[in-house]
Amino acid sequence: MSNNIARDGGRLALGPTFGQGLSRREWLSRGAASLGSVALASLLDPASSAAASTEDPLAPKPPHLPPRANRVIFLYMTGGVSHVDTFDPKPKLIADHGRQLSIDNWQGLLGEFHRYLKRPGWEFRPGGQCGTEISDLFPHVRAQADALCVIRSLNSSHTNHYEGTLGMHTGSFTFARPSLGAWVSYGLGTVNQNLPSFLVLAPAAPYAGSQTWGADFLPGCHQGTHVLPGPVPIANMTPTEPPDLQSLELASLQEANREHAEARGAATALDARIRSFETAFGMQVAAPEAFDLRGETAATLAQYGLAPDSTQGFAWQCLVARRLIERGVRFVELIDTGSSGNWDSHGNMQDHVALAKNVDQPIAGLLADLRQRGLLEDTLVVWTTEFGRTPYHENADAAGREHHHQVFSSWLAGAGVRAGTVYGASDEYGIGVAEDGCHVHDFHATILHLMGLDHERLTFRHAGRDYRLTDVHGKVAKGVLA
Repeated sequence: MSNNIARDGGRLALGPTFGQGLSRREWLSRGAASLGSVALASLLDPASSAAASTEDPLAPKPPHLPPRANRVIFLYMTGGVSHVDTFDPKPKLIADHGRQLSIDNWQGLLGEFHRYLKRPGWEFRPGGQCGTEISDLFPHVRAQADALCVIRSLNSSHTNHYEGTLGMHTGSFTFARPSLGAWVSYGLGTVNQNLPSFLVLAPAAPYAGSQTWGADFLPGCHQGTHVLPGPVPIANMTPTEPPDLQSLELASLQEANREHAEARGAATALDARIRSFETAFGMQVAAPEAFDLRGETAATLAQYGLAPDSTQGFAWQCLVARRLIERGVRFVELIDTGSSGNWDSHGNMQDHVALAKNVDQPIAGLLADLRQRGLLEDTLVVWTTEFGRTPYHENADAAGREHHHQVFSSWLAGAGVRAGTVYGASDEYGIGVAEDGCHVHDFHATILHLMGLDHERLTFRHAGRDYRLTDVHGKVAKGVLA
């Protein structure tokens, strides 16, 4: 028992041990009686204890502004999706294929470089009643065009995967900082204490690793919980003891941990560890049901392109995301790092075919399912990547494309978004921003705004100054808003 107590280097005595004449059940029963029911009640029903509710860092918090969205599903395509092959049609690029031009920025290097224009490999066609053009790589998503606001002027501050991925997730392109999901959790809390406020469904971490869902200097309870698709998405979800005995154990353990923490003042890591025990207990109740897809109809599975009894793949991630936000999870990120590799198509743009096929129908199915259930009205769906790919190449006959952070495309759908529209524009070849540039900081400010959070007021005091997701930058892209 004592080995399970959260420690920060100190020692804690628990009194009589099991070997001193008491069975574990007897010891726990006596301990629970002396502790009372407050600790256990706050674990099982946080609303039953006003003190627990006010002290709980994950308790629901009021937004700064009237929110349009109550939750986020963040779809991240790792590796750099080519904008000129997917969501940004360029007739001039097709017409001038093979033409040599001079550019002043090559993979972050400044100077004069001679490159050859490279046409997109797929046809663009209008989708929905709005007529937004999307390529044949995404026919299912194109059918949902009326739900999308496609941003064609997104731009970033770095051309490398690590820095680009870190920046897209944390607003910092150099140092680890709290992720977008952690900031949303910190700003708004959660409405379901039995599930984490921030969940990440991913076969593997993207470039920059698990810090992309980390809390950094924010309280540790706000970091993302990684779910690994498969037969057992979260380990140890099945209780190994009867519920009454486990409840007694946890109540005693938490009381001892609280006393230990109070004797040591502020200890973020210790508080996070204590909170993790509470969340783990609640998840044993709520998570198995949330991840159990047996109640989903055959029609719903087909809508996502998910085979019966499947427990992995992007279709599984999308359907589970819908189930999690239904159950009160505030922020769910889906990372596409599947068996097809990632979108870093230096050698051959045809790699995009399998990658797009893997996510196209599941994403379209998610959008349609959310709309049918009335969830899209207050759910924000974000689709993005770390940067785009060059509309040109140093070799005239190159089959692939290089990294391109100067302009690329992403899209938003759902609550508060001006659906069926395009925001911003790249130039005639897709090389730079031509209209309404949207930096990653602006992208983040807009997402927070839709969640009712003012990006300039959502701050945390650390190392002597106030930090925020957008640092000292960012403006809300008002043209995105409905």
